[in-house]
Amino acid sequence: MELPKFVLADNTDYPDDIFIIHLEFPRFIINLENDEIEFLEEIDENEEQEVEAEMERLIVLAGEYYDREMERYAEEE
Repeated sequence: MELPKFVLADNTDYPDDIFIIHLEFPRFIINLENDEIEFLEEIDENEEQEVEAEMERLIVLAGEYYDREMERYAEEE
């Protein structure tokens, strides 16, 4: 199975929060309500610089993904 780069998620325990989950390295979750980022795996010292350099780009891509999904959702209504 081929997984998408990003998925959108919500949770009934957090009704005001929307989450974007990044499924490629580095795997992480962004909570769009408060912009918190939680990594789903440990980043070792060798990968730390690579991850830091990549995170800004990935956050922008996550925001673009969310915008596209919301446009598609609005079109379906």
